Amino acid sequence: MSTRDSAATTTVVDRLGGGPAKLAASAAVAVADIPDGASIAVGGFGLAGIPGFLIDALLEQGAANLTIVSNNCGADGAGLGLLLEARRIDRVVASYIGENKEFGRQFLSGEVTVELTPQGTLAERMRAGGSGIGAFFTPTGVGTLVAEGGLPWRYHSDGTIAEASPPKEVRTFHGREMVLEESIVTDYALIRAAVVDTDGNCRFHAAARNFNPPAAMAGRVTIVEAEKVVEVGELGPDEIHLPGIFVQRIVELAPEQVARKGIEKRTVRERPTASPSA
Repeated sequence: MSTRDSAATTTVVDRLGGGPAKLAASAAVAVADIPDGASIAVGGFGLAGIPGFLIDALLEQGAANLTIVSNNCGADGAGLGLLLEARRIDRVVASYIGENKEFGRQFLSGEVTVELTPQGTLAERMRAGGSGIGAFFTPTGVGTLVAEGGLPWRYHSDGTIAEASPPKEVRTFHGREMVLEESIVTDYALIRAAVVDTDGNCRFHAAARNFNPPAAMAGRVTIVEAEKVVEVGELGPDEIHLPGIFVQRIVELAPEQVARKGIEKRTVRERPTASPSA
């Protein structure tokens, strides 16, 4: 079972103003109680499968000094990048900085703490947190700064290291060295799903299934923005990628919102010229 706070999961219903069960009236209502200093797991990869409207609502809401756990931190001018630009994020646990120039600038100038974590390890740390697992051993990172410590987490403004990662326990299992990684449990989680029923059972589309399920599991209170909301029973058992027990609040997107999907880098090529018919 999950370590999630059962009190938190039962009190959010009936005060969302959206009607039945977990349905919230709007993204603004769904994120209204997220306080300064909260830790938030966020689904998606780059701009694919991100809860963009929940992020926009959080930006408007004003919470600051946030700790964000996500594969990366969005892109310049989009997704979590908007919270970075507004100086609302204090710490990020992520797998890579990517091409987000503002993210890289804030990290190197000492404005934000960044705990870089191997991608698979990060996903498993979130999944483990939602499964009640305190820590686990993995071979990923053995023999590197991930295990030995010294990985820069925060810099001084002059470029010297202000905070570095501590060494982690390494043990041998089945003849192979493995490093101990702690699981992650966050105060909230923001995710995006293609279809959600009113109990919170989620179906994700394609690559959106990568980080959204583990992020949802990590949050004590998980909020999903859904492209479509259906009644319980309309999703078949094999279509459910995330059980509704992990979801506390649902925001149904309008058709025009569903159509807004960002592309980080657009590449095109010329269509081949059709050969003239004989």
